[in-house]
Amino acid sequence: MTVSSLSSLSAEPPLIVFSVSDMSSSTPVVLSADSLVVQMLDAECAWLAKLGAERGADRFGDPTTWSTLSGGEPYFVDAPVVIRARVIERVRAGSSTLCVVEAVEIVEKPAASAARPLVYHNRTWHELSDESALRD
Repeated sequence: MTVSSLSSLSAEPPLIVFSVSDMSSSTPVVLSADSLVVQMLDAECAWLAKLGAERGADRFGDPTTWSTLSGGEPYFVDAPVVIRARVIERVRAGSSTLCVVEAVEIVEKPAASAARPLVYHNRTWHELSDESALRD
């Protein structure tokens, strides 16, 4: 699934929070998992964000696009940063659930620091760049 509500919660321990909607077909899997994978995507991986957001898509149909982490969780090899996380807590909030996870393994490609961040805003994808920075 593609989530647009991901946020850093704590550096020590390394916690991340995101929400999942009751309307997503992937939510039952996320809510029953003890561990999961958070993949930080860049503009080069917009196709992957779109794939994750597509209802009913065969996300793992092409075996050349993914591999597994040490815990057996699948991840997409094109993602610049992959975080294997342990679920700490789930909190119901309206028609969504907030998931708090702790990073237990991070796989970062060497070029990840040069990645152009991918942002979903106003129902479309954007990449952040020096040109998108607000000037004083």
